[in-house]
Amino acid sequence: MINSRHKFNKIAKDEAEKSKYPPPFSLRLTYEERARLDAERGDQSLGGYIRERLFGDDAAPRKKRGNSPVQDKEALGRVMGALGQSRLSANLNQLAKAVNTGSLPVTPETEAELIEACREVSEIRDALMRALGKMPGGAP
Repeated sequence: MINSRHKFNKIAKDEAEKSKYPPPFSLRLTYEERARLDAERGDQSLGGYIRERLFGDDAAPRKKRGNSPVQDKEALGRVMGALGQSRLSANLNQLAKAVNTGSLPVTPETEAELIEACREVSEIRDALMRALGKMPGGAP
């Protein structure tokens, strides 16, 4: 039992030594110092702001992650508003229940309403895909 523990510790240590980055540096600040940094940094991350202040133009650039896949926030807002105003989920649930119980009468009016509902859902999907920067009908 002791041998396997030592082997595990050795493997774990070898993996830890392969780290690409040095260990993080911790800095204690007073509340006032932290508030000042937060006020001065604006929209920039605290770490990025500190690196910029310390190293200026010599600061190594960091990989930027996209915070949001949303390309068009206004379009996304319209889609979310449309979804919020619709009773789409409740109506679909009622339709599914009626189909499962066999109580949905299929009249020409019902069929027309279902086709219109499908068209509206498709429009909402297309608008959402555009807001996310994807082309409707294209590959994700």
